[in-house]
Amino acid sequence: MTDRHELILTCPKGLEGLLLEEARQLGLEDAREQTAAIRGFGALEVAYRLCLWSRLANRVLLVISRFPTTTAETLYEGVRSVDWAEHLEPGGSLAVEFSGRGSGIDNTHFGALKVKDGIVDRLRTASGERPTVDKLNPDLRVHLRLDKGEAVLSLDLSGHSLHQRGYRLQQGAAPLKENLAAAVLIRAGWPRIAAEGGALTDPMCGVGTFLIEGAMIAADIAPNLKRERWGFSAWLGHVPALWHRLHDEAEARAAAGLARPPLWIRGYEADPRLIQPGRNNIERAGLGSWIRIYQGDVATFEPRPDQNQKGLVICNPPYGERLGDEASLLYLYQNLGERLRQACLGWEAGIFTAAPDLGKRMGIRSHKQYAFWNGALPCKLLLIKVELDQFVTDNRTAPPQPNAAPAPVEVARLSEGGQMFANRLQKNLRLLGKWARREGIECYRLYDADMPEYAVAVDLYRDWVHVQEYAPPRSIDPDKAQARLLDALAAIPQALGVPRKKVVVKRRERQSGTRQYERQAAQGQFLEVIEGGVKLLVNLTDYLDTGLFLDHRPLRLRIQREAAGKRFLNLFCYTATATVHAAKGGARSTTSVDLSRTYLDWARRNLSLNGFSDRQRLEQADVMEWLAADRGEYDLIFIDPPTFSNSKRMEGVFDVQRDHAALLDLAMARLAAGGTLYFSNNFRKFELDLSIAERYAVEEISAATLDEDFRRNPKIHRAWRLQAR
Repeated sequence: MTDRHELILTCPKGLEGLLLEEARQLGLEDAREQTAAIRGFGALEVAYRLCLWSRLANRVLLVISRFPTTTAETLYEGVRSVDWAEHLEPGGSLAVEFSGRGSGIDNTHFGALKVKDGIVDRLRTASGERPTVDKLNPDLRVHLRLDKGEAVLSLDLSGHSLHQRGYRLQQGAAPLKENLAAAVLIRAGWPRIAAEGGALTDPMCGVGTFLIEGAMIAADIAPNLKRERWGFSAWLGHVPALWHRLHDEAEARAAAGLARPPLWIRGYEADPRLIQPGRNNIERAGLGSWIRIYQGDVATFEPRPDQNQKGLVICNPPYGERLGDEASLLYLYQNLGERLRQACLGWEAGIFTAAPDLGKRMGIRSHKQYAFWNGALPCKLLLIKVELDQFVTDNRTAPPQPNAAPAPVEVARLSEGGQMFANRLQKNLRLLGKWARREGIECYRLYDADMPEYAVAVDLYRDWVHVQEYAPPRSIDPDKAQARLLDALAAIPQALGVPRKKVVVKRRERQSGTRQYERQAAQGQFLEVIEGGVKLLVNLTDYLDTGLFLDHRPLRLRIQREAAGKRFLNLFCYTATATVHAAKGGARSTTSVDLSRTYLDWARRNLSLNGFSDRQRLEQADVMEWLAADRGEYDLIFIDPPTFSNSKRMEGVFDVQRDHAALLDLAMARLAAGGTLYFSNNFRKFELDLSIAERYAVEEISAATLDEDFRRNPKIHRAWRLQAR
């Protein structure tokens, strides 16, 4: 067997250039790039060094044959012609990986089967002994790739992928592979910074991958030093003496590196569930004396050990998976930018992100960007020098909240459109704020797509802001719509003087079935607000709606004024806010009907919060079926049905346009003499059935049920007052 081998190193897409440089330093000759791979030549010692020291490769493949192939049979014969006795005992085990297609082979499983047959048939002994297949821990892992009519047959010296260093047995939700983390650190200049004695910190460290890879680079530790089983361990061409010499050298270098005073390497993680797994990973890597992890979020992250220490801030911020994550991500990036400007002057930073547009919101310019792939996800590494001349900020103060005087803060400069949006919010706040304070209203709509370019609804719930983004029409460029949303989200805290953590964002789209009532998150945080002298619970995070329809405020207050001594019925009651108002107004009894147990539990809490527990009946049922069976009599009825519902708990489908006449007839049959029924819905194209006015006294009261905050949007709902003739 020759002492000069063709070697192929595979790697994640985008790492080819870095791997080429690393491989040349480790002795690979005549090296050149391929797609997601490097090809070159070297002695077996070079192959071993690459296995032990490559921080970037996935696999080290040793090519044993190249041959043309046009059919499955020529492929089989080409594999069989190799002297496999040089590589594997007849009673050994193997695994075959096959890639590419052509030469009559379009199925990788079939291709792998033909390669396996060629090896087994060559090694089969007269007694029938032959290699077995072991996909997990074979004696020999064989790889064949079809490339434009040529078969490239290789031995996988690495065994399992080299990114699996062995220290990370516990990980977070979306971890970076170790070799990608190492590549990001190298691109960010960490080897240079570490050689100068610089510090390393990750303000969103997860389970510590960046920190561990960074410490191994700084301490000169071979990334695969602790791996016990290799692809060459049972290979007949393996030279143990050569391998042990190289391994001993690596162990000596690691011992010398760890004996030096450790660099300052610190991680911070907001999720307390990841702290111990991160510390466990650090201990398994043998770096407990080099790395510390603390619990803390980005807003409180303080990286500097002292005023003179400089170094690298590295992080991979999370990316959103739910509708509404835009706000939390925007504010996360803004908080990160603020901490860099305030606490890391003179440092360098590397932000690895799948959302580079959010990186622009940090308030610091990046001087260089590199493209990477995290699996199938395109990403960028933004390199930043944290210097004053790179800041993109204004030293302005956010406007104070009513009755509050926040300290001046440095805020990011808004775009021209963002500033226009902020100006509109402040104008609306001056006008509506006076009205709300005069009327004692804590929750109201401040903005409702007043500017068509910024299609959001902004509601105030005391000192919280609830933002709903209307899904843009298909004619709008999604990138432009996203940029405008980010402009609006950046403007809201500054314009209203609220902390970013008190801004909640959701996307309102055309709903099907009961999706608007389904849980979107599970934070379980309720806020107590006051309306018309009653206390109500709202949840701003877990559902598309909050538990309180702000546009129905006038109707609820009307019910409160008219409820004294009456039997009140609330159909499709949701969280029964109208029922609480009726009880506050002195209703003799209340009955509230809804199909959702979740919302009836919420209704029960609303009633209990106000001390109303007697004479308050809650019914879990399909409204149409319940009305058909009920024989009660009611003096005041309120109906605010969904536009459409196909709940699993009901038979059939409810459609407000199609079914409202039948619904009203059933409800009017339960209305006492002289009683009143209020009917409302928010289906924009709704038309009241003409026959309803023939049977009952009907008055449309839509205009009278709109307060100041909804007069800009008179189509938010329509409402009618019905009585018996």
